[in-house]
Amino acid sequence: MYEIFLNAALQAAKMVIKPIMDIYNSHELNVEIKSDNSPVTKADKLADKILKDYLSSLFPNHGFLTEESVDDFSRLNKDYVWIIDPIDGTKDFINKDDEFTTNIALCYKHEIVVGVVLIPAYNEIYYAIKGKGAFHINKNGSIKKIHVNNKTENLTCLISVFHHNVKEQNMILRHADKITKVLKKGSSIKACLISSGEAEISYRLSPMTKEWDTAAINIIVNEAGGIFLEPNGKRLTYNRKDVYNRNGYIICNNMKNFLL
Repeated sequence: MYEIFLNAALQAAKMVIKPIMDIYNSHELNVEIKSDNSPVTKADKLADKILKDYLSSLFPNHGFLTEESVDDFSRLNKDYVWIIDPIDGTKDFINKDDEFTTNIALCYKHEIVVGVVLIPAYNEIYYAIKGKGAFHINKNGSIKKIHVNNKTENLTCLISVFHHNVKEQNMILRHADKITKVLKKGSSIKACLISSGEAEISYRLSPMTKEWDTAAINIIVNEAGGIFLEPNGKRLTYNRKDVYNRNGYIICNNMKNFLL
């Protein structure tokens, strides 16, 4: 029943590839610092507008929660809400390491039912739809169903390029008997790699991420057979008044690797 929304999200993602990459390859990023001390560029603002304008034209009764739009909380009275991060990994974008994404998710009554993650620099897309599995579209357009692997030893842990903290470092050291490799990966790419079986665990143990950082990857991980939970074992809900993921989260391939 959610295919119409998935198709719209995929089309929206494809619409922003060229505008984002044109700015990325230019010398006019127009970097500003927002009130929360996070950076924003011309690409963030343009992609946000393109995505919101397109999806609202198709679904005028849906609510929206996007990183670069003012939240008037009208979304709280809507069953369907689009949750969008036009550039997830703006620091990666500014530093031109190619590891930034565009995240598009649809929430229905506080649960994510569609998730799309675009990696513009690689021209790749990961997506999932509730009850239908998770998929990867490569740069040639080939679609492959993805699934987490079943490893429980010699784990690869993925950490953020710019946001890794001491608490996460200590957690990895605590489980050095199982976590034998640590790699830095940008933005939502970490969750996508775990979902496709290329790594096993990732920690985000800070209260600073927001709903638009996790909505799309949450369903991709879940539909790929993985685990996406707060450290207390609770599932994240969406379209909340407080958009911060205050407790952080852990992503892993199975519950045996939900290491605390």
